[in-house]
Amino acid sequence: MHIYKFQNMMHQIYFHRDSKRGAKDTYLWLVEEVEELGEAIEGKNKKALENEFADVLAWLASLANVVDVKLEKAALGKYNQKCPRCKQIPCECPRSLQP
Repeated sequence: MHIYKFQNMMHQIYFHRDSKRGAKDTYLWLVEEVEELGEAIEGKNKKALENEFADVLAWLASLANVVDVKLEKAALGKYNQKCPRCKQIPCECPRSLQP
């Protein structure tokens, strides 16, 4: 599945709620899910880790829908087959400058 298809799916399922919640509160949900992902990384449960990655992706897509950003277009516009800073594959940026 392409990113835009996933984002469209999240729009169909959740936009009616997300748009009412607004960008700030949708962002706060995303932050909460990222925190849960961090907790899952510390554990040994692969299924829990996969679920948290899925939640982060879903909330990121939801936030992008609320603020009208197309994730696939934005990602490819910045990271199109190379590092956006050094333009190399793999990245050769000094560690302190890595994206």
